[in-house]
Amino acid sequence: MKYEFSPRGVCSTALEFELDGNTVKNVSFRGGCNGNLQAVSRLVEGLTVEEVQEKLAGIHCGMKSTSCADQLAHAIKEAAESAK
Repeated sequence: MKYEFSPRGVCSTALEFELDGNTVKNVSFRGGCNGNLQAVSRLVEGLTVEEVQEKLAGIHCGMKSTSCADQLAHAIKEAAESAK
């Protein structure tokens, strides 16, 4: 199923992803640091919701209390919980 999320407290303005059961696919960000976010998107492709949480949740960007990667982790967790 495809999901769209509006990140808070970061430079990216939107992120989209799909969950195929518990597997993350087709992650894309709008705005933000293009190269870094392409890398994050490719690195999480095929990981489980739990693996993304373990790797990305809690990452900060500079002095911000969150990051685009952290927002992705939150969005994926929220989507997985709503799909139950």
